Amino acid sequence: MKKFYVGSEVGQLRKVILHRPGLSLNRLTPSNCESLLFDDVLRAELAGREHEAFQQVLRDNGTEVFLLHDLLTETLANSEAKSWVLDHQVNKNRFGDALAKDVYSHLASMENRKLASHLIGGLTVSELTGNNKPLACRSMTLDMLSPSEFLIDPIPNHLFTRDTSCWVYGGVSMNPMAKTARKRETVHMRAIYNYHPMFKDAEFFKYFGDDDQNYDLSTIEGGDVLVIGRGTVLIGMSERTTPQGVEQLSRALLNTGQAKKIIALQLPKARSCMHLDTVFTHMDIDCFTYYPDIMKGDIGCWELTLNNHEELVTTRVKDGFIKAIERALDVPELRLIPTGGDIYEAEREQWNDANNVLAIRPGVVVTYERNVNTIRNMREAGIEVLTIPGEDLGRGRGGARCMSCPILRDDI
Repeated sequence: MKKFYVGSEVGQLRKVILHRPGLSLNRLTPSNCESLLFDDVLRAELAGREHEAFQQVLRDNGTEVFLLHDLLTETLANSEAKSWVLDHQVNKNRFGDALAKDVYSHLASMENRKLASHLIGGLTVSELTGNNKPLACRSMTLDMLSPSEFLIDPIPNHLFTRDTSCWVYGGVSMNPMAKTARKRETVHMRAIYNYHPMFKDAEFFKYFGDDDQNYDLSTIEGGDVLVIGRGTVLIGMSERTTPQGVEQLSRALLNTGQAKKIIALQLPKARSCMHLDTVFTHMDIDCFTYYPDIMKGDIGCWELTLNNHEELVTTRVKDGFIKAIERALDVPELRLIPTGGDIYEAEREQWNDANNVLAIRPGVVVTYERNVNTIRNMREAGIEVLTIPGEDLGRGRGGARCMSCPILRDDI
C-alpha cells in the first residue's frame, strides 16, 4: 500500500489531517470576523470539544488522525523548515525594515509548539513588546499600532483543512488560495509536505502551488475538488476556484497520468455555495447528496483531457453533468439524495452544511446531527449516517468534509 494516496471520495478512509481550533478562534471577534471570513463568533471551548467528538468518530471507524498543529510543530523542529516558514511570512515589505527584524527575531526565539500556535493564532503588538512598546522609536508602523492590534493575523480557517491542500490519486495540490485571509495557510502546508519527517522522503506528485510565484487569477480550493474515482476528478468553479486554476491543476493531473479526465462545473459565485462540496458530495459509489436549488441539470459542464500532442482539450458537455459522472463511474444511473425538508428547512440545512458530508467507507458518512431532515433522506436511501455535534462548530460554515484532508484513502 502507498503511504499517501487518495483514490476516491468513498473508499475506506485510512489517514486524515484535521485541525482542532484553538487560539485563532479565541481571537475571533465581532469586529474582525468578517475580514477573517467567518459569519459569526464561535465559542472556542465548545467548538473544540465538538471537534474532538469528530476526531473520535473517525478513530472509532479505523481512520488515523493527524492534527495540523502537531504536524506544524514537528516541522518547525527542522531548522531549515523554520527559517523557510519565517522567510515566507516575515519580510520588510510587510512590516518595514526594522519591525521585520524584530518580529523575525521574536518568532525565531520561540519554542516550536508556541511558535506554531502564534503562526496559526496570530501575534499582537503587546506579545512582541511586552505592552510598553520599547521598539516603537525604530518603526513608524509599530508606533501607529495599539497594543492589542495584530502584527500577524489569526488564520481560523485552518480549521478547514480540505481547502488548503488536496490529495488527488498519487499526489497533492498545495492550493493558491483566493482570499488574502487564507494565503498563509498554504505556507504551512508547503512546509509540512516538504520538511516533515512523515512526508519529506515519501514519493508523491506535487501538482500545483509549490512554487514561489504570483498565481494571479489561478486560484483553487480543495472544497471544489472531488476525486470521484476511476481516473476522474470533478472540480467546481465557484466563489473561490477559477477556470484558470482548474486548467492549471488539470494539466498537471493529466500530464502525470494520475487522472484520465477532469469534469469541471460552473457554480454560482455565492457565499451559500462557497465550494462544490457545500452543495454536492459523494456518499457511495453511485450515490451523491445534493442541494436541488443549485445543482440543476442545466449548469455549465466541461470535460478536460489531453490530445495526442499532450495539449489540454476542453469539451462542453451537452447532456449535463449527471450523465458525465455516470459515464465516468460506469454506472447506469446515479442515486441523488436531496437536502431534506420543505423549501425553508432545506435552505436552512444546506446553510448548516447538510450536504457537506465525509464518507469514511462506501455508504457510511459523517455529518452534523442538527440536519435531521437530510439525515432522514440519507438513511431512507440506505446510507449509514454517523452524527457529530455542531451547534458551535457548524457556525464556521463548514461540515465534516470541509474539516478533513484525507491523505490515504482506498480506490473504489
